[in-house]
Amino acid sequence: MNVDIHESWKPYLETEFEKLYFKDLVGFVKAEYRNHTCFPPGNQIFNAFNHCHFDDVKVVIIGQDPYHDVGQANGLCFSVNEGLKHPPSLINIFKEIETDLGIPYPKSGNLMRWADQGVLLLNATLTVRAHQAGSHQNKGWELFTDSVIKTISEKKESVVFLLWGGYAKKKQKLIDTKKHQVLTSGHPSPLSANRGYWFGNKHFSKANFLLEQALQIPVRW
Repeated sequence: MNVDIHESWKPYLETEFEKLYFKDLVGFVKAEYRNHTCFPPGNQIFNAFNHCHFDDVKVVIIGQDPYHDVGQANGLCFSVNEGLKHPPSLINIFKEIETDLGIPYPKSGNLMRWADQGVLLLNATLTVRAHQAGSHQNKGWELFTDSVIKTISEKKESVVFLLWGGYAKKKQKLIDTKKHQVLTSGHPSPLSANRGYWFGNKHFSKANFLLEQALQIPVRW
């Protein structure tokens, strides 16, 4: 695994790449990709950072780990490649945007268009073995992505963090809520959404309102 990450992140994360846990993680990921089918493709592992540069980050959405079926994962949480069927959580995200903002349901489930506007779509674990959800958890990725969240919290101002579901909400302790805005709700997965914990959270209009309050350009969701 090459740490193929955009230059804008390097001054903030280079010390992380030198740590023992990260070197062990690189060894683990290389062996997994060599011996098993893993996702996303190796050159897309750091896509979230390569499409959302450090200086541009204004919204952070935290997922857990990548989709584990063939061709789905593209390095951005909740996002799938062009032309693929939308997974259930993504369907519920788009449905909420539709009712919240009156935007028609999109054909493409590729959220690159959000990332390019400054939305960091960060999975806590950046890789996964095919058809084995959570298979690369607790190998070091979470230490790295926690460091990313802390770095954004420390080095930036007025970022909007969207924390969906119990796992993401635990990351709130890494965020300075005096400087940043945090919106929480249930997860968009059907299990949570169908119990009333997701729909109606209006996170997309609220995030844009908070961005405008901070004199930033709202996201075209």
